Amino acid sequence: MSRAHPVVSLNDANLGSLPGGVAVPPYDRRALRPGIVHMSVGSFHRSHQAVYFDELAYRGELDWGIVGLGLRRPRLRAALAPQDGLYTVLARDAAGEQARVVGAMTKYLFAPEDGEAALAALADERTAAVTLTITAAAYDVDAEETSCALDYLVAALDRRRRAGRAPFTVLSCDNLPANGAVARAAVVARAGRRDARLAGWIEENVAFPDSMVDRITPRSTLADRELLARDYGVLDRWPVVTEPFSQWVIEDRFCNRRPPLDEVGVQFVDDVTPYALMKTRLLNASHCAIGALGSLVGLKRADEVMRDPILRPYVERLMAVEVAPLLPPVPGIDLRQYTRTLVERLSNPQIGDSLERLCRSGSTKVAAHVLPSIAAARAEGRGHQLLTLAVAGWLRCQRGADDQGRRLALDDPAAEAMQHAALAGGSDPRPLLAAWDQLGDLSADADFVSALGDALVAFDGNGVRATLAGHLGERSIAA
Repeated sequence: MSRAHPVVSLNDANLGSLPGGVAVPPYDRRALRPGIVHMSVGSFHRSHQAVYFDELAYRGELDWGIVGLGLRRPRLRAALAPQDGLYTVLARDAAGEQARVVGAMTKYLFAPEDGEAALAALADERTAAVTLTITAAAYDVDAEETSCALDYLVAALDRRRRAGRAPFTVLSCDNLPANGAVARAAVVARAGRRDARLAGWIEENVAFPDSMVDRITPRSTLADRELLARDYGVLDRWPVVTEPFSQWVIEDRFCNRRPPLDEVGVQFVDDVTPYALMKTRLLNASHCAIGALGSLVGLKRADEVMRDPILRPYVERLMAVEVAPLLPPVPGIDLRQYTRTLVERLSNPQIGDSLERLCRSGSTKVAAHVLPSIAAARAEGRGHQLLTLAVAGWLRCQRGADDQGRRLALDDPAAEAMQHAALAGGSDPRPLLAAWDQLGDLSADADFVSALGDALVAFDGNGVRATLAGHLGERSIAA
């Protein structure tokens, strides 16, 4: 598709010159007032939370501009600074593609190089809430590399306390069970090392609501930037690619002004737990399963997995038969329709989510999203062979090669130790399970450990596809 006009660089001065096929902010960005600080700005935040706040600005709610606070990515500052914080979201599915410029981020600060400005933004009395996508490891108060986010939160809350200002709400958007409680425990513990009175003040005055977030957002590529320039006439240094679907559920518990996000599709609820369980145990567990099993058979993308005649029915049955019956009722949600929607989303050929991304940090993801369903199934006497195969598939991946001996990338903090244990153990999972050390009570369940060993033996002897096909052909999937 050739263009009849030159490519336009994305910035405030050029917003009025962008081609008509791109939605641009209709509001005056100069009138945006900072109400949110987001810690750890990545692709997911820019495709998800920032879009909701942009929608508020569309509606004339100008008190909810975002100050982005980077913790590890100076490259993003280099991309966004010349663009005045603007960037493009490309939402794609089989029906087409929509391009939208998001203007909600008024400023981007890279905290390691501008720590005082970061603290000032957090301590600013206009900041009503701080949203977080800092990943699970960043809540570990003892890990050296994770001190940054917690320390900034603690220091800023201390400034507000000393100045007599109301605290901000701390809103975790990370994929963790009870993420608000996790954030609360981490911040209070970190504060306690600084000042016991500060820790007590935080416990008494700061709100840490739970939340559930969902929007599939793969990493954008040079090809996406080239497409945006070629097909839309927009030069964007770091656009975001995502799906049309988006969901955000927040516990209705704030200690400062509450953003009116319910006006733009966010659900405020009394209890996020059933929504979070639904999402993590269906979508995130399926991501774990297809990431591992798809990689072992040589596939590269989620949509390829969902076109596979063996893997697609495996995923459908995993969700519908083994996981969904374990979930509590979810207000306003039909789980059968929800699982059908998930299958459509995973099958989206325009997203092409990479299995390498889905496998990243698998040691944490499998433990958080797959093992709880297995534990629940065993407690209730329900079948879980397909879930067990998902775990076995991940264990098999730790050897670093697929069914045909082709190298697999192992992107995990514990990759080296786990690969050594996986190669040493072969079809015996026990050395690797000892190195992983995430089974919890399942580690003492000899029958489950034996089932993992049987699955590894089957994978090694018959291959992944034949093993899955054999289980799908059985009339019963009881453990």
